[in-house]
Amino acid sequence: MNRWQRRTIYYLFVLTGFVFAFTLVYQYGMTNFENRPRSFLRSLQIVVETFTTTGFGSDAPWETTFMNVVIIAMDTIGTVMIFLALPVFLFPAMEDVLSTSVPGAVENGLSDHVVIATFSPRADTLISELEDRGVEYVLVEPDRDQAATLRENDYNVINAEPDVVDGLRGANVAEARALVADVSDRVDTSIVLTAREISEDVRVVSVVEDPDSTRYHELAGADVVLSPRPLLGERLAEVISTGVTTELGDGIEVGEDFEIAELLVHHGSPLAETTLATSGLRERTGVNVIGAWFGGEFQTPVDPDRALKPGTVLLVSGREHQLEQVEQVPKSAVREFERGEVLVVGHGQVGQAITSALAADGQPYTVLNLNDAPGVDVVGTASDENALREAGIEDARSVILAIPDDTETEFATLVMRDLNTDLDIAARTEEEEAVQKMYRAGANYVLSLAQVAGRMTASAVLDDETVISMDTQVNIRRTEAPGLVGQTLADADVRTRTGCTVIAVERDGKVQTNVGPDFRVESGDRLIIAGTDKETAHFRQLLG
Repeated sequence: MNRWQRRTIYYLFVLTGFVFAFTLVYQYGMTNFENRPRSFLRSLQIVVETFTTTGFGSDAPWETTFMNVVIIAMDTIGTVMIFLALPVFLFPAMEDVLSTSVPGAVENGLSDHVVIATFSPRADTLISELEDRGVEYVLVEPDRDQAATLRENDYNVINAEPDVVDGLRGANVAEARALVADVSDRVDTSIVLTAREISEDVRVVSVVEDPDSTRYHELAGADVVLSPRPLLGERLAEVISTGVTTELGDGIEVGEDFEIAELLVHHGSPLAETTLATSGLRERTGVNVIGAWFGGEFQTPVDPDRALKPGTVLLVSGREHQLEQVEQVPKSAVREFERGEVLVVGHGQVGQAITSALAADGQPYTVLNLNDAPGVDVVGTASDENALREAGIEDARSVILAIPDDTETEFATLVMRDLNTDLDIAARTEEEEAVQKMYRAGANYVLSLAQVAGRMTASAVLDDETVISMDTQVNIRRTEAPGLVGQTLADADVRTRTGCTVIAVERDGKVQTNVGPDFRVESGDRLIIAGTDKETAHFRQLLG
């Protein structure tokens, strides 16, 4: 029963009660005070005429005070009930007429599409990935108002329940290339079971919150079960504990003995306040600096004279031994004798993955969480100054924010930065839109769950390896580029036109890393490019 139906029932119940009560009072008053007895039916007629204003005065005038008070009360309450009927009946009816109509099923003929249940920031990232590849999709959204809003914003959506047979049949799941279930762990298993009732062949991808529930999703029939939260937590721990990651996921190794890494410039690092030209990074390690994040903005190529501030994230490429040398740079002068504790705020799935990774690396840490639980050292909110001081914020070297509320994360970052200006702050966000606000608030490194989950799901749904980096700020992809065949990178002006950097090329099964401005693209080459999500999408649309 929806809200409108409940309000209608309540209104009719109250209205009936008033009519019945006034009928009895009117019959009693006419008999005992006016000496003009009326039957129950006649009394009911007078009350209805008064409430509806369709007739009045057939028994007037009334001589006694009691009856005049009764009539005044009937007039007042009848008028109120008429005005109350407007929001109960008329306004919802007009809203239904004027609101966007959302279908309950897709049009006939839709096939090889991706069914997504339901809408979320993670689903929005997945949709961007699908649109980038020209793959059709349909959202199955059970909330009617949400579905209407999505349709007004040009999403392909149907209003249906994703965990019932009719709902998934309405999405034509039997002809789909894949189904993505990403609601909650329990609902997702129901969606998977429903999908298997309709089709045993459709590829089903389930996104779990708790990795321990993976087995049950597999038992329900999911082909792929993804757990992005632990991956996100491990990545944040790596950034804070070492400042560099040479293993950015299963597919990050671009070629044999050639990898890509992100290097966070910590407070107190020997790289801080230098420039790329004066840092000696290339001379000391032999790596190439592909680009850098300055306050959340990706720049490629990097201005050699721009200062590397704490919080700058360098994207570098090189051989395995070169990246191992890079890993020692932030440690060499500072981090061995200044190992202050890491403060982990939040102890959910992401927070627990963070503490596990820190413990494996031998890093001391303190956990602050809203509720007491095993592994929690201090209980309090992320923005509570007293709780933060108790947790050692003023002496901490680094903080990792792992709470699922973006607004609270932003405010907590401001509080922490005020309490300790030299903190290295890494944080998760739920939505990609919150990433830039986090940088403005003072965070050094930010990853959104929507971005990580969206990339993972896109790779699983499409069953390809074009997305190389799942858990980095920069999007690194393999892609063919027919629009570049026969041209050199300088002639094509790839950076200016797309914002992306070509960092390597796969040709005849081998990876070539010497891809300077004079490198000429040949038919069959697969380019490995780096850029933001929007830039890599633009590259594929323009040249792919």
